[in-house]
Amino acid sequence: MRLLLVNDDGINGEGILTLARELEKEHDIIIVAPEDQRSATSHSITLRQPIIVRRVHIKDIKSKSYSISGSPADCVRVALDKILDEPVDMVISGINMGLNLGMDVLYSGTVSAAIEANIYDIPSLAISAELKDDKCNFDIAVKYVKWFLDKANHRFLNSKTVININTPCIGEDEIKGIKVCRIGEGIYDYYFVEDEKDEEMSLIISGRRRNESEKDTDRYYLKEGYVTITPLQYDFTNFKLIEEVKSWL
Repeated sequence: MRLLLVNDDGINGEGILTLARELEKEHDIIIVAPEDQRSATSHSITLRQPIIVRRVHIKDIKSKSYSISGSPADCVRVALDKILDEPVDMVISGINMGLNLGMDVLYSGTVSAAIEANIYDIPSLAISAELKDDKCNFDIAVKYVKWFLDKANHRFLNSKTVININTPCIGEDEIKGIKVCRIGEGIYDYYFVEDEKDEEMSLIISGRRRNESEKDTDRYYLKEGYVTITPLQYDFTNFKLIEEVKSWL
């Protein structure tokens, strides 16, 4: 297959390079990634300044690679509009250093890049690996990307679907299986006052408001040792309420 690889950890991110080295053995790939770290930029795009595109050469990577000065969503837009000379079969975003579960998908640059591909009617995959003690098991994530590509028959490639995959940071023999499931509930970050003086305060994110997870969600199954898969969509319309809202008006 012809694949576009993007991410939000930057062109030198360990995850995307690990994935590229493995996938280019069997697939035709091109890499377009931010020039630096752009995590948690959600679906932002660059509007009021130029986007700088640079051809880069990465050790041990033979595929064409480009860095851009924009966001993860910009990477997809620029690649499809200006860099690629022929269509791609699929866009893969990641491997992200850290999970994208539950409501975090709204903040994730990784997931947003995959959704941007969907807006262009291209099927996409967002892949994220759990970060534990400053380490990620990218090899596990690569394994399940390859597994998914082997399963990606014409039904997926013609479906314009966004798939979000998360892998736990455990040994391969410890993984219990794969769960296709819904995203979990919101677990909100809370802020710690680092400094306060006069009429100004400095805040930093200190942790999570709560850690428990509802069953049958990506958060729950990941914690239990499963690889999670969730189909996503960018259309936020609540179709069930359309007629009711009409009646209000």
